[in-house]
Amino acid sequence: MTSGNRIAIVGAGIAGLACAKVLIQKGFPVEIFDRAPDVGGVWSATRRYPGLRTQNSKNTYHFSDFPMPSDYPKVLDGEQMQAYLAAYADHFGLREHLRLSTEVVAADPVDSGWLLEIRDQGGIHRTSCDHLVIANGVFSEPAIPDFRGIELFRAAGGQMGHVSEFLDVEAVRGKSVVVVGYGKSACDIAEAVSDVAGSTTVVARRLLWKMPRKMARVLDYERLMLTRFGEAHFHHLEPGRMDRYLDGPGVSFRVANLDLIQELATKHMNLRELGLLPEGRFEEIAESTVSLATENFYEQVANGRIVVQRDTTITEMRGGGGEAPAVQLSNGHLIPADIVVCATGFQQRVPFLTPYVQRRLTDEHGNFRLHRQILPLDVPNLTFAGYNSSVISTLNAEVGAHWTAALLTNQLDLPPRDVLGEQIDARLRWMEERTRGHHAHGTAITPFSIRNVDEMLADLKFRLPLRTRAAQWFRTVRPESYRGLTTRHEPAPPAHPVERTEVAAPGPSLGAPRPPDLGVPRSHDLSTGLPGANDPSADVPRTHDLSTGAPTDLLHGSQGK
Repeated sequence: MTSGNRIAIVGAGIAGLACAKVLIQKGFPVEIFDRAPDVGGVWSATRRYPGLRTQNSKNTYHFSDFPMPSDYPKVLDGEQMQAYLAAYADHFGLREHLRLSTEVVAADPVDSGWLLEIRDQGGIHRTSCDHLVIANGVFSEPAIPDFRGIELFRAAGGQMGHVSEFLDVEAVRGKSVVVVGYGKSACDIAEAVSDVAGSTTVVARRLLWKMPRKMARVLDYERLMLTRFGEAHFHHLEPGRMDRYLDGPGVSFRVANLDLIQELATKHMNLRELGLLPEGRFEEIAESTVSLATENFYEQVANGRIVVQRDTTITEMRGGGGEAPAVQLSNGHLIPADIVVCATGFQQRVPFLTPYVQRRLTDEHGNFRLHRQILPLDVPNLTFAGYNSSVISTLNAEVGAHWTAALLTNQLDLPPRDVLGEQIDARLRWMEERTRGHHAHGTAITPFSIRNVDEMLADLKFRLPLRTRAAQWFRTVRPESYRGLTTRHEPAPPAHPVERTEVAAPGPSLGAPRPPDLGVPRSHDLSTGLPGANDPSADVPRTHDLSTGAPTDLLHGSQGK
């Protein structure tokens, strides 16, 4: 492709904005579609549930060339994060490329690219592009369990909806609230309503290990998840030198470290006293999510404002015949429930693609087969952005945008298609074994956020200064260290149109040798503070979705603003 080829990006969240900014700087004409009326994706005002916060600090959660405002607090709330993304769009001139309140309802591949059917306030229209970027996220379309008795429950005045649809704390004042799930969004919303609701009950199918933001002076959440040494504590498909040491001669050191963190977390949150000690070992925190403990959640459990019904599920919803709305649990308890909030994850599908295209994107289990979580092997003129969501989603998305730009300008050397396919399948098999199926259908890299960046940088033939890389072993990653990706000199695009790199054709191996300590990403997380997808404690399989949306207000039934 050349810089004259038209790019359509579906989604104006972190990944969509980052991809648009990089591609526009490379000279591509870009249009960004999002059916929400504002930018931000999961941070949009249309879906910010009360209590939503970023999990990591502003020091690690920003773009490399656009620092957070100095007057922002260390940990941002949802409104501040959306304002930051809106300022990013303004700063880099993305507004003129945005088509907000515009939904892509269909995308069909054609010889020259894609034919899109879009819906806006003026009706349904058609447009086309040469290349399509799917950036509408893995946290968009709610997954809501189909509980038995829902009609009777609603007839009795009960309300049920997804956490992303819950916008107003005051609407639950004095009411009985039941939250389904035990991921971050479930605990966030339960804590947020606990002082207002008449009662707050959390129904957890399985308790998850959580980590307090800070447990000791030199031990905190980011030091575990955002340093190279911290990442090395988790098992990799392709272990590096430090990984092999911690799994071999240093295994006792590794186990002792994780046991110490487990005990500190247990004591910090009074899990034994509250009867909320999860089963299994602490290292399983990275099985399918790396969940930060919601501040004040366990304090509210201790003082009785929140009740956790552990190791149980909703078997039936009750109501009608003069009976007040309630939920029946598998442990035998009947819980009053004026409002049921489902923090049960998101669908993982691309609804605007045809079934034929979707089948070519996934395996028989519905796992996305994407190289670097970006490139499908069997669908031309298509890439994904944001499917490497992580604790540093801003940085992973930004580096992924440079990878996509290099692909489109024919500056990547990719292995043959069969080699890529074997690598993808090996990663998916490993993720299935490691996470017992809780791996977000292949769109997962956490806890290996840094390794995902390393792999993309190796493809781009870009290496951090040795001093910076060495410091990352024990100091948290800072996005500004990667600013050189934007400022470095890039070769000019080809003078003549060049098709997208053909992964099916034989080709040379990666231009830059893989550093020996690189691994392959595996499990998934919501650790960016995003609403609770992939929560194995919920009542439905943890799946994610790829649609953007302005959800319906759970309590008022109106479309989100």
